[in-house]
Amino acid sequence: MTADELQNIIAAGLACDHIALEGDGRHWFATIVSPAFEGKRLIQRHQLVYATLGQKMHTDEVHALSMKTLTPAEWAAQSA
Repeated sequence: MTADELQNIIAAGLACDHIALEGDGRHWFATIVSPAFEGKRLIQRHQLVYATLGQKMHTDEVHALSMKTLTPAEWAAQSA
Protein backbone atom coordinates (compact mmCIF):
# COMPACT_ATOMS: atom_id res chain seq x y z
CA MET A 1 0.00 0.00 0.00
CA THR A 2 1.22 3.47 -0.83
CA ALA A 3 0.92 6.60 1.31
CA ASP A 4 -1.56 8.05 -1.18
CA GLU A 5 -3.75 4.94 -1.00
CA LEU A 6 -3.72 4.95 2.78
CA GLN A 7 -4.44 8.68 2.89
CA ASN A 8 -7.39 8.26 0.50
CA ILE A 9 -8.87 5.44 2.60
CA ILE A 10 -8.66 7.46 5.81
CA ALA A 11 -10.01 10.63 4.15
CA ALA A 12 -12.93 8.69 2.61
CA GLY A 13 -14.08 7.52 6.03
CA LEU A 14 -13.22 10.50 8.21
CA ALA A 15 -13.48 14.22 7.55
CA CYS A 16 -9.89 15.44 7.89
CA ASP A 17 -8.37 18.90 7.73
CA HIS A 18 -4.86 17.43 7.42
CA ILE A 19 -3.28 14.02 6.93
CA ALA A 20 0.46 13.41 6.75
CA LEU A 21 1.88 9.90 6.38
CA GLU A 22 5.35 8.46 6.63
CA GLY A 23 6.18 4.81 6.23
CA ASP A 24 7.54 1.90 4.28
CA GLY A 25 4.35 0.34 2.93
CA ARG A 26 3.65 -1.78 6.03
CA HIS A 27 4.65 0.36 9.01
CA TRP A 28 3.15 3.84 9.08
CA PHE A 29 3.14 6.99 11.18
CA ALA A 30 0.21 9.34 10.59
CA THR A 31 -0.58 12.84 11.75
CA ILE A 32 -4.33 13.29 11.38
CA VAL A 33 -6.29 16.46 12.11
CA SER A 34 -10.06 16.09 12.24
CA PRO A 35 -12.98 17.95 13.80
CA ALA A 36 -14.42 14.47 14.54
CA PHE A 37 -11.84 14.18 17.33
CA GLU A 38 -13.45 17.03 19.34
CA GLY A 39 -14.37 15.81 22.83
CA LYS A 40 -12.89 12.34 22.22
CA ARG A 41 -10.24 10.59 24.29
CA LEU A 42 -7.10 9.34 22.55
CA ILE A 43 -8.33 5.75 22.27
CA GLN A 44 -11.62 6.94 20.77
CA ARG A 45 -9.75 9.01 18.19
CA HIS A 46 -7.64 6.01 17.21
CA GLN A 47 -10.72 3.82 16.98
CA LEU A 48 -12.26 6.30 14.52
CA VAL A 49 -9.18 6.02 12.30
CA TYR A 50 -8.99 2.23 12.60
CA ALA A 51 -12.67 2.04 11.60
CA THR A 52 -11.81 3.69 8.26
CA LEU A 53 -9.27 0.93 7.57
CA GLY A 54 -11.64 -1.94 8.30
CA GLN A 55 -10.25 -5.28 7.22
CA LYS A 56 -6.99 -3.78 5.96
CA MET A 57 -5.60 -3.99 9.52
CA HIS A 58 -6.76 -7.59 9.88
CA THR A 59 -5.48 -8.77 6.49
CA ASP A 60 -2.07 -7.20 7.14
CA GLU A 61 -2.32 -4.72 4.25
CA VAL A 62 -1.47 -2.19 6.94
CA HIS A 63 0.74 -3.99 9.43
CA ALA A 64 1.26 -1.13 11.90
CA LEU A 65 -0.10 2.38 12.20
CA SER A 66 1.13 4.84 14.81
CA MET A 67 -0.89 8.01 15.04
CA LYS A 68 -0.87 11.53 16.29
CA THR A 69 -4.53 12.58 16.29
CA LEU A 70 -5.40 16.24 16.79
CA THR A 71 -8.41 18.50 16.64
CA PRO A 72 -8.11 21.57 14.41
CA ALA A 73 -7.64 23.75 17.53
CA GLU A 74 -4.89 21.47 18.85
CA TRP A 75 -3.21 21.52 15.44
CA ALA A 76 -3.36 25.31 15.26
CA ALA A 77 -1.92 25.65 18.79
CA GLN A 78 0.87 23.21 17.98
CA SER A 79 1.69 24.98 14.72
CA ALA A 80 1.77 28.43 16.34
